[in-house]
Amino acid sequence: MLAQIVLFDGFDPLDVIAPYEVLHAAGMFTEGAVSVELVTAEGPREVPSGTGPLSLRSTGTLDPVRADVIILPGAAGELPAEAATTDEDPQDTIPAVLGRTLQTGLPGLVEEALHREDTIVATVCGGSLVLAMAGLIEGRHATTHHLGLELLEATGARPVRARVVDDGDLVTGAGVTSGLDLALYLIEREIGPRVAHSVEQLFAHERRGVVWSTRGQAPALAL
Repeated sequence: MLAQIVLFDGFDPLDVIAPYEVLHAAGMFTEGAVSVELVTAEGPREVPSGTGPLSLRSTGTLDPVRADVIILPGAAGELPAEAATTDEDPQDTIPAVLGRTLQTGLPGLVEEALHREDTIVATVCGGSLVLAMAGLIEGRHATTHHLGLELLEATGARPVRARVVDDGDLVTGAGVTSGLDLALYLIEREIGPRVAHSVEQLFAHERRGVVWSTRGQAPALAL
C-alpha cells in the first residue's frame, strides 16, 4: 500500500508528521508492504509550513494512479478573528492559506483520485475544507476541526462531529492530533488490526472514540 501525503505552502506540520510516522512504522511491521511519501502537486521541492521557519521536502509528485491512499493535511496560521485584532496579514489566516490551494493543480489531482475506484482520499483537520471548497465532497459525510464544521456544511458537505469519519473512499479526521487515529484506522482497515495494534503499542497511543460510518443501524434518537 502506497500512501502519499500532500504538502502545500502553509501546511500544518503535525497533520503531516503524525500520519507519516504511523504509516512508516506500519511499513516496518509489514516488511515494506506499506510505504509512504511526501509529495506536492508540483513535484519535488522544499515546502514551507505555516509554523515559523519549519519546512519539509517533498520527494515526488502527487499521483492518483500510483497512490493507494492520498492524505491531505490542513493549514497552520491565524484564525480570522485573531488576525482582525493583531497586525497579522489576513492572507496568513487558515482559511486564506487553504483557499490558495484551489489555485494550484491540487484540486484536479484529488478529483481524479476520488473518481478512481481503488484510491482512498483521506484528510486531517482542515484538509477536508480544501476538498469542500473545491466542490469535491458535496453530499459526502466528513469531519474537520470543530471550528470549521460550519464552513464544511456551508459548502454542501454533511459534517459529522466525530474524530474519524469513514465515508467509503473518503476518510476524514477532525482536529490536528486526529492524524494519529486516522492513520491507525487506515492501517486497520486496509492492512489489518494486528499490524495496527502493533503500531499503536509502538507509539503508546490508544485511538480515541468510535470511527463514524454509514454502516449499521442508524440511531433512533438524534443528538
